[in-house]
Amino acid sequence: MDMSDMPPEGKAPQLTVMTVNIHKGFTTFNRKFILPELRDAIRKVGADVVFMQEVLGTHEEHSRKIADWPETPPYEFMADEIWPQHAYGRNMVYPKGHHGNAVMSKFPIVHYENHDVSIAGPEKRGLLHCVLKVPGYDKEVHVICVHLGLAEAHRQQQLDLLCQITHTEVPAAAPLIVAGDFNDWRRRANDILWREAGLREIFVTAYGEPAKTFPAIFPVLSLDRIYVRNCSVHLPVVLPRKPWSHLSDHAPLVAEIHL
Repeated sequence: MDMSDMPPEGKAPQLTVMTVNIHKGFTTFNRKFILPELRDAIRKVGADVVFMQEVLGTHEEHSRKIADWPETPPYEFMADEIWPQHAYGRNMVYPKGHHGNAVMSKFPIVHYENHDVSIAGPEKRGLLHCVLKVPGYDKEVHVICVHLGLAEAHRQQQLDLLCQITHTEVPAAAPLIVAGDFNDWRRRANDILWREAGLREIFVTAYGEPAKTFPAIFPVLSLDRIYVRNCSVHLPVVLPRKPWSHLSDHAPLVAEIHL
């Protein structure tokens, strides 16, 4: 990065983050492959760091049958030249391929680790923890991409594991951003994450309640979240139905983070 990427002297850097469940690059009910269109829409947002859930790593059948299937793994295709740094955490493995979470970053990812937080049963879930180095900033920035289970009992255990990670792997003073699909339709996560990990949900802080994101065509459930610790947030927004309700069953969230 050149000097134009450096924050002005005496001013804390800021970065724009986005989280979206991309449904493996297909429309609802898997009727149409739209990964190229989805990539274009995410590019237009211009986020510095993108948290993605339900990202395909590979799929042998799709790669044979779909004409515009990318030559590189879908998460690399999404990152391309816009996000030179990316990390993928494989969660669900099946005979034809696998999928999981991914983080795309315009800043160097100096370390990453995928934590398997699956509970016994068919659901496979993970927490992808990445450590970023932001030019001109002396602290490492920690980001965790989350996709939790559908069952309440599973989510409770997964939230406990997430809280443990925020203490054992993240320095107490380091900026921390946790984002993704929490499947927390009963809104139990906010109190747990604040009490056990000091994480604030940014829409609750800004507007008094979490953002409604699902289903994207007419959102009624608050499944997707962004939480922060040791940083502040400016104007978090839910991206509009057009074009996003066509591209994902979850409405994406975007926010400006001040370190």
